[in-house]
Amino acid sequence: MTTEKNAQEAFAGESQASRKYLAFSEKAAAEGFTTIATLYKAASEAETVHAKKLLKVLGAVGPTEKNLEGSIAGETHEYTVMYPGFIKEAEAEKKSEAVLAFTHAMKAEEIHAGLYKKALAAIKAGHDLGKEKIYLCPVCGNIEIGKAPDKCPVCGVFGKQFREITL
Repeated sequence: MTTEKNAQEAFAGESQASRKYLAFSEKAAAEGFTTIATLYKAASEAETVHAKKLLKVLGAVGPTEKNLEGSIAGETHEYTVMYPGFIKEAEAEKKSEAVLAFTHAMKAEEIHAGLYKKALAAIKAGHDLGKEKIYLCPVCGNIEIGKAPDKCPVCGVFGKQFREITL
């Protein structure tokens, strides 16, 4: 194996561990184990540190314009190829929970691609998107710019559940 392949594999593992440990933290907190939840949250953030260093090793973070182009390609692949295939297989296996998760992700990824296209157009015009607020649906991962909707267009959750995302 080459160093690049090793770094790619390590990045995938560290990224997955980060998200998994964050989910474990939330579960431990819900069960009342606050110190264990904090430990898992710290481990999640540590894995993120590792993943970011590996992205640097891979030279995978470029100028914002190039990052947006890559993000558009990735999101587009997910909503046009990957998730439709996953949904078809899950339907054939009668796995309704997976069908719903894949469908929500697919629809949200299409919205993400559109937002990245809007951001790329702004960059090419020499400016940022503006000072609008950005909101995240905690159920399906939909992102809205400007204001939260009354209801999420992807999953139907009430807009008051959307979270404002700040730096």
